[in-house]
Amino acid sequence: MHTNRRTEPADEPPQKQPVQTWLARRRHALLSSALRGAAYATGAGIVGLGFWLIQQNV
Repeated sequence: MHTNRRTEPADEPPQKQPVQTWLARRRHALLSSALRGAAYATGAGIVGLGFWLIQQNV
């Protein structure tokens, strides 16, 4: 006998639920990676600006 069971809610598309659960489980890792990337970019920009200022004054 075959029973037809739905695993996803009727109001959400079937592909939306796995993405939401993946994001919920990895939110902390994603946020810390984004923060680390922003810090590296800021540091690289400051160092680049410093070298550019040194070149302008030499």
